[in-house]
Amino acid sequence: MTETTPVIEIRNLHKAFGALEVIKGVDITARKGDVVSLIGSSGSGKSTILRCANLLEDSQQGDIVFKGEPVKWKGEGLNRHPADPRQVLRIRTNLSMVFQQFNLWAHMTILQNVMEAPVSVLGRDRAEAEAAAHGYLEKVGIADKHDVYPAQLSGGQQQRAAIARALCMEPEALLFDEPTSALDPELEQEVVRVIKDLAAEGRTMMIVTHDMKMAGDVSDHVVFLHQGLIEEEGPPDTVLGAPKSERLQQFLSSTMAA
Repeated sequence: MTETTPVIEIRNLHKAFGALEVIKGVDITARKGDVVSLIGSSGSGKSTILRCANLLEDSQQGDIVFKGEPVKWKGEGLNRHPADPRQVLRIRTNLSMVFQQFNLWAHMTILQNVMEAPVSVLGRDRAEAEAAAHGYLEKVGIADKHDVYPAQLSGGQQQRAAIARALCMEPEALLFDEPTSALDPELEQEVVRVIKDLAAEGRTMMIVTHDMKMAGDVSDHVVFLHQGLIEEEGPPDTVLGAPKSERLQQFLSSTMAA
């Protein structure tokens, strides 16, 4: 991999659920330090693209390339699956995903949640992983919550714990799937602040979001999806500030009015 090799490259991606094609040929690139936001109405394919990039969903056509390394496939169409489980694990551990619903383990403390994957998946020394976990909890502003359980935290605190867990894997890129949509507006801002800080550090991120202000503030590139295709894309000032397509104008108008 060279400095100019994209961290994530998606080429001509197609994804169907049975007879329903939800992604119809999409190209997206995220280079080192890029923040790419995917926006669009519900059902436009945003989250599905993220899950395909992280190999949580199998795509039927197209290439997914991580740091210059294409995913190896076997089979075709609806029978296409990754050919190398070790490659899947390696890519997944380098593309940490933060989900809408936090997905924290209820029976573990916040510290245990954050340090579990580096120890069990990456084989890191437990003491080193614990020290790193404390550092990332401090980074997201909940260091004092390390010994409590998820149910004792607010939604915003749980999502920040989930971000600390993703960071503790020390990934090449972070994938956020609607990280603030399950939160009340006040709690949402706690999480937005953390994401802005990560963007300011130059971390590579792909973000599926309904928050147009956050997309405008943190993104280098915004992709507007409509019915499984890219309708419009470009710098946030252009896409969000001077939309060309009628469909994007309607979407932004309804989003701002909500």
